Amino acid sequence: MSIRIMGTGSALPGRVVENRELEGMVDTSDEWIRERTGIGSRHVSTGETVASLAAEACGRALADAGRQAEEVELILAATCSPEEAAPCVACRIQSEIGAGNAVAFDVNAACAGFLFALHTAWAYVEAGIYRNALIAGSEVLSKLVDWEDRATCILFGDGAGAVVLEWRDEGDAGILSSYMENSDDTERTLWCDSAFTARTVPFDAEQGLPEADAACDPYMRMAGQAVFKFATAAMVRCTEEALARAQLSVDDVALFAPHQANERIIRYAAKKMDLPLERFQIIIDHVGNVSGASALIALNEALCEGKLKQGDVACMAGFGGGLTAGACVFRI
Repeated sequence: MSIRIMGTGSALPGRVVENRELEGMVDTSDEWIRERTGIGSRHVSTGETVASLAAEACGRALADAGRQAEEVELILAATCSPEEAAPCVACRIQSEIGAGNAVAFDVNAACAGFLFALHTAWAYVEAGIYRNALIAGSEVLSKLVDWEDRATCILFGDGAGAVVLEWRDEGDAGILSSYMENSDDTERTLWCDSAFTARTVPFDAEQGLPEADAACDPYMRMAGQAVFKFATAAMVRCTEEALARAQLSVDDVALFAPHQANERIIRYAAKKMDLPLERFQIIIDHVGNVSGASALIALNEALCEGKLKQGDVACMAGFGGGLTAGACVFRI
């Protein structure tokens, strides 16, 4: 008896931005980007929203699972780039796919959000509160990127991934373990201010609070070297902890589907775990860093490519702002 992944899906905007397009926007080149990140292109929204991409990915995951939207009992959306404060993205998904019987809410743990949402859904289903869950990771980071900042604009892309979870009374397939952690980002390693920080309320003056900063920075910022140092250590540490909880080793894993922040991070992790790079699903070359959606997209592509078969063990890992990190081990 376990919580099994029954179906997966993904969705990407139609507009593809190649590295060479960025050469006329910032001081960079196709060769420079590929060498440092492994990215060749990314998908960028030209009207698609976090909710619309998530709904499309969810629809495909439900079709893959052979389930109808009205059967869904719980919807969780992992995102750090919603277009609106309320209603939440999960509620928008519920409306768009017609899942009128589902409870819906969002989870924000940046690039590790899909893992935190997956673990939350697992807990709900394991407790018997719900029998199934639909989880989406969706981002439109192009709206948060400063397209004049070479440190960030070359990295991020838009898209969504989704999985259907369901309680199964038979078989040994399903989630075997999960591990999550947080460390205080006191140095502001990776952050994005909200537009609301530039607003004041009538009572601020009574408290002697300063006027809101009209020059509030609304863009995503990062300290690249610090992020790299955190991510490389976190990916290995969380993967090994999740495997230990499942009483497995890296040799038992058929495929790793990690968060796609930088190909060098994945290569570093593979080397530290003494594994060939072929054991890792790498999609960053054509989607970039899609934050909380990237590992779900990677898993979906791996399944579509036939890289995982029934009975195989797979592992997803994520790490990002917060600082948040985690990993999940499951049997197909």
